[in-house]
Amino acid sequence: MKTDKRYVGIDDDVDGAMTHIGTIIRDAWVFGLIPETETCKDWDLARIQALYDQVDAAWEPYGHLVSLLPAELRERHARIYDAAVARARGLGWSPNMEEG
Repeated sequence: MKTDKRYVGIDDDVDGAMTHIGTIIRDAWVFGLIPETETCKDWDLARIQALYDQVDAAWEPYGHLVSLLPAELRERHARIYDAAVARARGLGWSPNMEEG
């Protein structure tokens, strides 16, 4: 029997979504590839991979470095990631934890 794995959504991801997929989604929000209201709940892995490919291409002109983002994107990145870290810490995540 073929299993169809679906993503739980950034709101229900482990460790407050401080995961690889959580990073893809937050970066997609930063670049406006998906709206910030999109949690990617029930997306299959192929769709997540396609989003990753878009995110990777969006980062390319900036060498994948936040410091090279234009001011507007850098500010959006800080807002999104600061909120994500605060939420994750509130759920018990620590930056020293290994991703499961």
